[in-house]
Amino acid sequence: MGKRIHLIGIIDIVLYFISVGAFLISKADIALTIWELMTVISGPIVLLVLLELSHSLSCSDLNRRAMQVFMGCTCALTGAAHIVNIAVTRRLMSEGVDVPLYFQIGQWPSVEMAVDYLAWGLFMGLAFICLGLPVASTDKTTRSLKVISLINGILCLIGFIGALFINENIWYLAPIGYGFGLLILCITRLRKE
Repeated sequence: MGKRIHLIGIIDIVLYFISVGAFLISKADIALTIWELMTVISGPIVLLVLLELSHSLSCSDLNRRAMQVFMGCTCALTGAAHIVNIAVTRRLMSEGVDVPLYFQIGQWPSVEMAVDYLAWGLFMGLAFICLGLPVASTDKTTRSLKVISLINGILCLIGFIGALFINENIWYLAPIGYGFGLLILCITRLRKE
């Protein structure tokens, strides 16, 4: 089952970045909807990938449960932000309602972006850190997976803190952690099997 979960994780990450690219190139509403739906779908997939990794890395029960709680927060918050944007904000805008920028996803500062940053920066970062601690292990691959998890978590947290308090562009460190870093985790785990 572990191999299948990681293959699904790789496919999800690739489709996610394709949907991001499609929107950035086309700026079409349908591309934005697909990107947002991929974001909502990705949360539970990442949860399953990290859950499998927590078992294969022999994480403590405390770390596994904490990771599940943090990923649950990620899934709930990102689902709320993007479903509200699809079902309410964008619908109101299409009907001609002048929705303030602070209620639009993709704008900063905005309520929906703050919720999404909280989900994918703070809570995802904490989930990765729970997966990576403690690093001590005699198995080289296990140690590598834990270090990659810690790096991913740190990138997510720096992106979150940087976007909120320093400069929004620092946020882009978080997608490196939860996107490319997760891809590296999945590939590394597959190579181990």
